Amino acid sequence: MSSLVSLHLHNIILNYLILHSYYSTYGHVEKLAQEIKKGAESVEGVEVKLWQVPETLPEDVLGLMGAPPKSDVPVITPAELSEADGFIFGFPTRFGMMAGQFKAFLDATGGLWRTQQLAGKPAGLFYSTGSQGGGQETTPLTAITQLVHHGMIFVPIGYTFGAGMFEMEQVKGGSPYGAGTFAGDGSRQPSEIELAQAFHQGMYTAGITKKLKGTA
Repeated sequence: MSSLVSLHLHNIILNYLILHSYYSTYGHVEKLAQEIKKGAESVEGVEVKLWQVPETLPEDVLGLMGAPPKSDVPVITPAELSEADGFIFGFPTRFGMMAGQFKAFLDATGGLWRTQQLAGKPAGLFYSTGSQGGGQETTPLTAITQLVHHGMIFVPIGYTFGAGMFEMEQVKGGSPYGAGTFAGDGSRQPSEIELAQAFHQGMYTAGITKKLKGTA
């Protein structure tokens, strides 16, 4: 399933809710999602809800792909997006774009688009690719179109992760667009620095969400 991390600031001190939603086929995106959740929850007054979007592939096909069983993270419905004050969306890449499962979920948000219920809300992106040239920047770049049509505010991390953005001694996913990891053939798992960047993204996006919500 795709991973969706939503930041929900639910009547906790400052009433900020971040919705963290994702799709993850082999678990790489989900590991980033869990770390992003920790980062967002480290910000005072922020409540985070972690969701995954519906799977579109049948179980037998997933079995042939060697995909592990889905976690027990709740599956989100489009209507639930309207509850959040901010979002962090995550997905693996498919030829330089978001996976079809996540796109299918966003395609079902037409009702929210017609009523502009997501307009003005901040949203970050994170992702997983199979290789260094597999879409660490094109995947979030092409995903921004989804945010634009909803009138959402894209929140990149830029270079706020500091020295970790310039790491050259080890393989590291991610970019100024958001946290990322390399899955390789599926056996590689997110490294410590990739997880640290994910934690930073959660914390950073939660902070931006608080600032925007506080000015409303």
